[in-house]
Amino acid sequence: MARSARRRSVLGVAAFGAMAWGSGLSATTPAPVSPVVRENRRKGDTGWVASENVSDKLRQIQGYPSATSVNAGGSISFHVTVAVPQTFTVSLYRLGSYHGAGGRLAYTSPKLSGRPRPVPAPDPVTGLIDCGWPSSWTFKVPADWLSGLYLAVFKTRDGHRAVTPFVVRNDARRADFLMIVPVTTYNAYNVWPADGRTGKSLYKGYLPNGKMGGAPERAYQVSFNRPYYGGGRPTWFNLDVATAQFMEKSGYDVAYATSIDLHQGRIDPARYRALIFSGHDEYWSGAMRDVVEKAIRNNTHCAFLAANNIYWNIRVEADPRGVAGRVVTCYKSAPDPAPDETGDTDLWRNLGTGQSSAEARLMGTQYNGILRAPVPLVVRGAGHWMWEGTGVHDGDRIKDLVAVEADGWFAGLPTDYQAEQTLLSASPYPDSLGRGDRIQNTSICETPDGTIMFTAGTFHWPLALAKSAYTDARIQRATKNLFDRFIRTEPGAPRPAVR
Repeated sequence: MARSARRRSVLGVAAFGAMAWGSGLSATTPAPVSPVVRENRRKGDTGWVASENVSDKLRQIQGYPSATSVNAGGSISFHVTVAVPQTFTVSLYRLGSYHGAGGRLAYTSPKLSGRPRPVPAPDPVTGLIDCGWPSSWTFKVPADWLSGLYLAVFKTRDGHRAVTPFVVRNDARRADFLMIVPVTTYNAYNVWPADGRTGKSLYKGYLPNGKMGGAPERAYQVSFNRPYYGGGRPTWFNLDVATAQFMEKSGYDVAYATSIDLHQGRIDPARYRALIFSGHDEYWSGAMRDVVEKAIRNNTHCAFLAANNIYWNIRVEADPRGVAGRVVTCYKSAPDPAPDETGDTDLWRNLGTGQSSAEARLMGTQYNGILRAPVPLVVRGAGHWMWEGTGVHDGDRIKDLVAVEADGWFAGLPTDYQAEQTLLSASPYPDSLGRGDRIQNTSICETPDGTIMFTAGTFHWPLALAKSAYTDARIQRATKNLFDRFIRTEPGAPRPAVR
């Protein structure tokens, strides 16, 4: 990996002039309407909203897709189990704005024949649970479907309902933004089936008494070939939904992909103004990280909208039937029997020499603690362009914005590329694991040619962008300032020296 050219990172507000991208349009020529804007003019439907009523013990209906994403024009299969033989349907919703409905019904299957499918025993060595159920329904995605974050809703004849997410890509289309959905992290947290006996994640598994254990009971490998536990919405899926809704309501031209696409080489950063990492994105392979390092060095902006990103190094491997990209492997503190060229599946900051692979080398900040309860985000650098129009001043407190996990600036860990770094917050909080008081930092790094790396450093930033208990107009405006700068700024144009 290209991590050898380590340069100095300077804290402070970077003042530079933005260059507008040449559009070729005159002042009187109307700008073309984004396909995303046209899509969100369509009638919405709230059938995607959470109303699941199933359990992992009874498994009234649950299912998983054959891939985390599908290119428009391609096919995707759904593998479904029911508790008792009966018919069911699969309804596909695209998530967005849609006049406040938050989603649109795109297609509903005919009535399908359902039957119970077995829960496999975990692999005795790795803990892998791989269902390998036959396909219940295969859908050919129309070639004209817009890329997006989709939700499949499974519903039985007797009224039980579960869901699973997937992404529709459009590999032939350029867009201003590419939102990357963190499915490797979804898989890491998935403890299906949470039935008191069988389920395992990369964190925990069950004890013989039926209680949830911890690291000794966890898996070293987890499969995408199983439902997400409970109703089927992955852990922290709401962060990605909130980001998608904000971007589409704001009219941004956004396409979608998953972290598996990032790993498998389907993403060329040069096709986009910016890569948007929409949620909690903790589990990264070397191949994933290489793409983002290439992006920031080759003038594609990047934004991480949550916290604790690029934390664990993973391998992405084939399933028992040889299908690539269906298993996430992470041994963590246990001996890794088959490290690849990146190293053991351990913390990124433990790889290499002298924290040469620490997350901050790429992002400018990195994970520094866990919160028991939300605390305010304390504004810093209020004169920076990202806070423009928000009305904030240094020391202002944005209620409950720092939550769950936080990132901070680490002295002695400059970025691997030349950048001026500005800390946009300095929020004190007590670490819930007893590691003392910590400081959360929202950060922006700007390279001499105008390329931007942004890290929010808290889980609640995406929730502030959409309708939630944490909605905040100041964070919405700051994020819009950032995204608008991504569109306006022509990477590669020299900027004035910092004054």
